[in-house]
Amino acid sequence: MPSTYLSLHYHIVFSTKRREPAIDAEWRIRLWEYLGGTINGLGGQSERIGGTADHVHLLVGLKSTHCLADFIREVKKATSMWVHAEMGSKDFGWQEGYGAFTVSPNARDKVRSYIANQEEHHRTQTFREELVALLERAGVDYDARWLD
Repeated sequence: MPSTYLSLHYHIVFSTKRREPAIDAEWRIRLWEYLGGTINGLGGQSERIGGTADHVHLLVGLKSTHCLADFIREVKKATSMWVHAEMGSKDFGWQEGYGAFTVSPNARDKVRSYIANQEEHHRTQTFREELVALLERAGVDYDARWLD
């Protein structure tokens, strides 16, 4: 086959440093837009971004040449620098880890909807509860000590 064809989509989740509610509602949408631009600038495809004051969800398409860990590191670094410079929040940062789950083409609409409804979703469930559910649904082994 002379070309490479692929569908590599990920639902990526990461939280703010110490899970502090550091993403202010007044500039949250601007952060989502900046995240999308950063993803696209790194050669990814931003399909949906959302979250709450203490974490973010991304639905992204990546190329075969992307290394997921490097990609997420660059997204976190760029957005932290943006928050420091544009929002004046010098203490802002992302927690070190992340969750990344592959998404099949026929599930992307469901994930987009899930991400779009984060505010409503978190009226009844904490981020930790959500993360445990995502990990268990994906069959990911985890150590509960490292979830906070």
